[in-house]
Amino acid sequence: MEELNQEVGRERWVREGDIPNLVYLQAVVKETLRMYPPGHLGVPREANEDCCIAGYHVPKGTWVFLNVLRLHRDLGTWNSPLEFMPKRLLVSGAEYLIGNKKFEYAPFGKGRRDCPGVLMANQVMHLTLSTLLQGSHLTVSGDSLVDMTKHYTVTTRVLA
Repeated sequence: MEELNQEVGRERWVREGDIPNLVYLQAVVKETLRMYPPGHLGVPREANEDCCIAGYHVPKGTWVFLNVLRLHRDLGTWNSPLEFMPKRLLVSGAEYLIGNKKFEYAPFGKGRRDCPGVLMANQVMHLTLSTLLQGSHLTVSGDSLVDMTKHYTVTTRVLA
């Protein structure tokens, strides 16, 4: 709310041109999408030649799915991946250096097969969230935090 009050004020509603200045709001949206991507599995890709992925032989013609949810919750890549910490994404661009690894934040996929509506989705999400925050007074009943595990649980396992 502080960022909205400083950058936009209370006299008018947030506009599309204000979004680049709302850096923390952008980080909140990114962190939300990191923890809860719109699709757990990315768009399927077909191996166009025999290859090896993570030590497994993948024959030509096999469909390969990227588990985006697992990638965004990897303990080897993210510090405290199950904690909501928008400050970790207060950088521009899509590449993040976490520890000594380069990692691409990819809730909508990457490359030629990423979501064609990602630009529109980001604009709508930022404008909707900022308008909601400007026009509402949100509170949590009681002194405890909202427990998101009751609404969204994820279990993953590797199939050999």
